[in-house]
Amino acid sequence: MIKTDILIIGAGPTGLFTVFEAGLLKLKCHLIDALPQAGGQCSEIYPKKPIYDIPAYPEILAGDLTDKLLEQCKQFEPGFTLGERAETIDKQEDGTFIVTTNKGTKHQAPVVAIAGGLGSFEPRKPLLENITDYEDKGVEYIIKDPEIYRNKKVIIAGGGDSALDWSIFLSDVASEVTLIHRRNEFRGHLDSVEKVQELKNQGKIELITPAEVVGLEGDNKIQALLIKKEDETIKKECDHFVPLFGLSPKLGPIANWGLEIEKNAIKVNNALDYQTNIPGIFAIGDVNTYPGKLKLILCGFHEATLMCQAAYQIINPGKRYVLKYTTVSGVDGFDGTRKEAPKAVVKKIE
Repeated sequence: MIKTDILIIGAGPTGLFTVFEAGLLKLKCHLIDALPQAGGQCSEIYPKKPIYDIPAYPEILAGDLTDKLLEQCKQFEPGFTLGERAETIDKQEDGTFIVTTNKGTKHQAPVVAIAGGLGSFEPRKPLLENITDYEDKGVEYIIKDPEIYRNKKVIIAGGGDSALDWSIFLSDVASEVTLIHRRNEFRGHLDSVEKVQELKNQGKIELITPAEVVGLEGDNKIQALLIKKEDETIKKECDHFVPLFGLSPKLGPIANWGLEIEKNAIKVNNALDYQTNIPGIFAIGDVNTYPGKLKLILCGFHEATLMCQAAYQIINPGKRYVLKYTTVSGVDGFDGTRKEAPKAVVKKIE
């Protein structure tokens, strides 16, 4: 059983900033995310795309924002359960909640903060009749451990940043990388498109366009793909097939937790603390809804800050917390570190 003060479901920007705000209140956090790394959409969907409305950053890449948020909250030593989806929630007699993931990992906390962005992301699967037969048998929708592709024949399908970036990365890992896209044009970062072109010219990536996968073959595991290119069907051997067609956001099992849902979002009390209809469970960031709601990262940061104040009162009933500016109080990390502004000195000027 993993025990913590605030259990955060979703390790995107809002969830990560919650760790920092909770840390200022001496509250410990643990995060659950279905994706294999922290950062949410910023890491998985558009890590190389710039964001222009983060305070103090005229422009920052989404992936860099994740890195800075992780650096900011590192001193508060958050725990992570990644690559697992929050499945069930059970309230205990003592008022705490136990959240169990799809892999059976149990977490207990007096406060649960749902910061799941647009929901848990599920891969968009190609419409191939027998693809489920090969899932985890050579077909992967998310690359978690690149080492499993070492010296293997890998076919990637897709035309966005993920397909381009993983084709580039695996060109130095796999024995053979093939990239398939239904168009000749790719919608991705210019550097990535040019790098794939360079690797194609060097013979390190085979490019098949315009084309699409129409069939899968193999005994117990994937062994070959049938690829339709114009009027021709090509059979190509492979050890792994990775279709990267993006992720589809869904509330998933959270929708069955008894929370008040409106248009695939969780209704909260925005007049006070972003608490749901179940006391002790909050929803912050893009996953929530209330009158005037704006789905912006900076709004999620604000919601996280107020939510942590309410969480403090739940965890420390009757105890008063005096808010101080960090420039005055400094920041004491759980790892023993301290950040503070230089202290004023008294010195005579002669």
